[in-house]
Amino acid sequence: MSTRERIPATSSAPGQLGPDDPRYRAVIDKQFNKRFRAHPDHVWLVGSTEQVVDALQAAVNEGRRVVVTSGGHCLEGFVSDPDVRVIINVSPMNRVYHDRALQAVAVEAGATVGETLRALSENWGTMLPLGEYPGIGMGGHVVGGAFGFFCRQFGLAADHLYAVEVVTVDADGRAHSRVATREPSDPHHDLWWAHTGAGGGNLGIVTRYWFRSPDASAGDTSRMLPRAPESVTTLKAEWNWSDIDRARFMRLVRNHGTWSEQNADAASPHVSLWALLQLHRQQLGKIILRGVSTAGDAAESQIDAFVATLSDGVGAPAAQSRARMSWLEFALNPLPDLFTFPPGGVCMKGKDALLKRRLTDRQIGLAFDHLTRTDHDVMGLMLALASYGGRVNTVLPGATASVHRGAILDMAVTSGWLDPAETETQLKWVRAFYRELFADTGGAPVPGDAYEGAMINHPDPDLADPVLNTSGVPWHAFYYQDNYPRLQRVKARWDPRNVFRHALSIRAK
Repeated sequence: MSTRERIPATSSAPGQLGPDDPRYRAVIDKQFNKRFRAHPDHVWLVGSTEQVVDALQAAVNEGRRVVVTSGGHCLEGFVSDPDVRVIINVSPMNRVYHDRALQAVAVEAGATVGETLRALSENWGTMLPLGEYPGIGMGGHVVGGAFGFFCRQFGLAADHLYAVEVVTVDADGRAHSRVATREPSDPHHDLWWAHTGAGGGNLGIVTRYWFRSPDASAGDTSRMLPRAPESVTTLKAEWNWSDIDRARFMRLVRNHGTWSEQNADAASPHVSLWALLQLHRQQLGKIILRGVSTAGDAAESQIDAFVATLSDGVGAPAAQSRARMSWLEFALNPLPDLFTFPPGGVCMKGKDALLKRRLTDRQIGLAFDHLTRTDHDVMGLMLALASYGGRVNTVLPGATASVHRGAILDMAVTSGWLDPAETETQLKWVRAFYRELFADTGGAPVPGDAYEGAMINHPDPDLADPVLNTSGVPWHAFYYQDNYPRLQRVKARWDPRNVFRHALSIRAK
């Protein structure tokens, strides 16, 4: 194996860490959502699959509730659960290399999205359609499907997953590592399938992924995965809220939704364009449109047409900026101001929904009312609409555990705040906004003609609360639909003792 084919593991010494160790505190403090804080008995830093097996076995033998973390970006309290006594942190496992035996690119679960994209680009000129933020850990990202800027053009990252190594616990309480592949003849095939979209914390601890696209040649490392684009062009456009009345707001969101409907097919000439419409509170002063294009020399004209479509009947944005850069420059620092977090992090709540068509005029009007109302001061409240569809929707819903193969938009109602004393007020308004958007379906995006449920990598335990989700549809239908019974069988086989569990974990039959 050449030196160019791998990134060496970090030098941190693995081991069991107690609360007085600064490395313990570093793991705890790294958790993204400051609404939750973990207080485990100890943290394991692990540098190999064998060490994961040992750490997990120790936790099981001692009867301690155990979870795993890599990048620390779980949006809810699944890792920072008060009942959790042991956190296994796999971040020291960050190698990326070509595995000749499996003829695929191996990525250890502790590698970040940025580390992975750098290694793929520099070593083989390839890429994966991974998530937006380069600091996200691969361990939890891929197992939830892995949605990102380039999903419309290349599908989900999980669609390129060839194999996965998982440490599970059998009925006798013994920890084992297993490798499961995409090959239908593999006796562990169901374990591979579950890791293409079922989410983390369900079945075991992922230690390694192997990637090779389904239509790729096993012998050519430069063609095992999609080729990295030659360049990326970004867009940021802003409308001043002072120029936007109700009619213009309705027109802007309607224009965006219509464009999304008309360009959701994988054959669309605009499948290489991803966009995010951020409808901030009027108090913030701006509505922001972001775009990412891989159309090369045609990107400027593509973006011009897109902005013109959204501006029709609204007026041109008050400000625009564009930049063309190399693929790797973008991958390592995408849309920098979108991922600027204050020191110490933020508390946040996000409520996700996958849309099969644009928002209705009733929903758009409701959004205007919530974003302009003056009887509360929830500055961080936002409605965001991100592009979806394209190549994602060319895969059959049952081919992977990622069942959502008909959506055109990923919508989120979110809020972020610094003062924990604001939590109840913030949660109240986020929940009210979301509930009213989906009032016709019991306060939640029930899968059907208009909606496809929600994405498990954007988890929302509210969907399991009958007070907040009055649709009568169980939470798992939003995340897994008809794939859930098969996932239950996988759970019963691979985690019969229910070692791995959280508020939205799969329940065996």
